[in-house]
Amino acid sequence: MAFPHRDSVQRAVDLLGVLLGDPAPEEVARVLRDHGEPDPKLTPEDVTELRAAAFELREVFAAPDVASAASVLNGLFVKYASPPRLTDHEEGYGWHLHADAADDGPWGAWLVTSSALGLANLLAERQDVPGGLCASPSCGKPFAHTGGGSRRKFCSPRCATRERVAAHRARG
Repeated sequence: MAFPHRDSVQRAVDLLGVLLGDPAPEEVARVLRDHGEPDPKLTPEDVTELRAAAFELREVFAAPDVASAASVLNGLFVKYASPPRLTDHEEGYGWHLHADAADDGPWGAWLVTSSALGLANLLAERQDVPGGLCASPSCGKPFAHTGGGSRRKFCSPRCATRERVAAHRARG
């Protein structure tokens, strides 16, 4: 079965990867465009709001177990979400659920609610934590568990290889 919220989860991962640093508005806008946002015009204040939201969402990826991840997601829903509603505002996506108050609401609330909705669906479908933080000490980026197979420890093959090489060199 295909995971229906894969796009919102991957968008969250990609945005957090940028927002957990100190990005310029153009960097964040590029990620949004890459994920179908037609022409995002972001101010430095918008980026500040998105960064604060990203740090709240990071706690879902840092959760050590499924109950903790669910607790973080439930807290985000209480703080940010409105009653769920169906919308077809996005060309090509058809009718889909939103948990934010309006299609043109604040960026931070949009990021939290749309991401939390996707991550909650992933948690419910898999009955497991929806993602994690890269185990590489020099990275720490979030990643999602959207596929089958064993649980990942690293955000990318590059980080996994770098850590295997470092462990091999340390042995000898």
